[in-house]
Amino acid sequence: MTDTAVDTVLADLAEGLPDNVLNTDPDVLASYSVDRAMFVEPGSPIALVRARDREQVQHVMRVATKHRVPVVPQGARSGLSGAAIAIDGCILLNVERMDQIIEIDTANRLVVTQPGIFNADLSRAVLEHGLYYPPDPASWEFCSIGGNLSTNSGGLCCVKYGVTTDYVLGLELVLADGRVLRTGRRTVKGVAGYDLTRLVVGSEGTLGVITEATLMLRPKTEQPLTVAGLFGSCEDAAAAVSALIADGAVPSLLEFMDRASIDAVNEAFNMGFDDSVQTVLLAQSDVGGERATQDIEMVAKHFEAAGGEVMIAEDPAEGEQLLAARRQVLTAFERFGTTMIDDVCVPRDRLVDLVHGTAELAEKYSLLVGVVGHAGDGNFHPTVCFDANDPEQTRRAKELFDAIMELSLDLGGTITGEHGVGTMKVDLLEREVGELSLELHRKVKAAFDPLGILNPGKVFRPTAR
Repeated sequence: MTDTAVDTVLADLAEGLPDNVLNTDPDVLASYSVDRAMFVEPGSPIALVRARDREQVQHVMRVATKHRVPVVPQGARSGLSGAAIAIDGCILLNVERMDQIIEIDTANRLVVTQPGIFNADLSRAVLEHGLYYPPDPASWEFCSIGGNLSTNSGGLCCVKYGVTTDYVLGLELVLADGRVLRTGRRTVKGVAGYDLTRLVVGSEGTLGVITEATLMLRPKTEQPLTVAGLFGSCEDAAAAVSALIADGAVPSLLEFMDRASIDAVNEAFNMGFDDSVQTVLLAQSDVGGERATQDIEMVAKHFEAAGGEVMIAEDPAEGEQLLAARRQVLTAFERFGTTMIDDVCVPRDRLVDLVHGTAELAEKYSLLVGVVGHAGDGNFHPTVCFDANDPEQTRRAKELFDAIMELSLDLGGTITGEHGVGTMKVDLLEREVGELSLELHRKVKAAFDPLGILNPGKVFRPTAR
């Protein structure tokens, strides 16, 4: 794009935006050009728009369509796959300022919210009304609802409560040409027409810009009871998980940490796990009362039967301490160097194969990898640790990251369970979904975005190679 063309685009943007919304400062643009993904080189945007309302989003999209300028939608930029990273010549359209809750409807157990609000802030707000929003990514304190919608995020409680799409009743979406599409409804049931709501959730900003969401809520849960199982091997822990699922147990949380993860939380939080412990499982029950006690006893029974040492939290504070260590383990890994966090999901009975296969790959590439994740639904986050200042380690880390995703596919799994495809996993998507599926992806994209200006190059390539 020529300087004259850029100036024309900026003038058209400025004409419909108030002060302090449009920014072209190079330093600011550089800081907003990245998310938390590694190894994705950002492009050079021409502008950043920090929209405050739907009308400003519409204005940006109309200008972008007029001049055929690419737009990269953004929220909190906490994503790990590169979906919010700038491309050359784009407008960065950030909605983090659109962070208001519009309505909490207790009678219908729903909330209507703008996309920029943090997950934790929304969850706390509805809790004050006796309601509960279940999706809770480990990054819930600093990830936005819009980003959760864009990647169909999950979290620690997926084993019982499911993922983001299970709670989306409807969306307000600004299309590439600036028109507003409203999908879904406020009713619990409704099957009229294609389910465009579920199509948009997980589309990573390639079909439109979400400006409002109507989310289903549940009644507030009780203070959970927590139990930990300490195992001498991955096989024992996997046996406990399989036995629990087969027995019909539905804990509200069932989490896994391998030895490298244990080392990380020991160092960071003085958890005091013994050297003989190779794997930790954490489980919770949030049903309250005698039923919760029975659930925890059932989990403990299976942990012990599989050879685990059982630790039942004596009070909520101790349970929160255990859970905090799990939530912060990915941050704790940063003590060992720079981290790349994979997001693979495998059938639950392939847990051992994933952990051992990852260990073999770590040895092959001479790098530390810790495996942590959601044992209840098979979604794991192998985390590659390396020295980013060492070019050779950096090269090996990228190859190892990709090899772990290949391993997941070989085990009948997927390259992403909740972080999305973004930029980092584009090349592996075709292997997972197939050529025909990608052809249909492109046709759907063209229906929503005929000019291909919304987040181009993310999720899949615009045309086949």
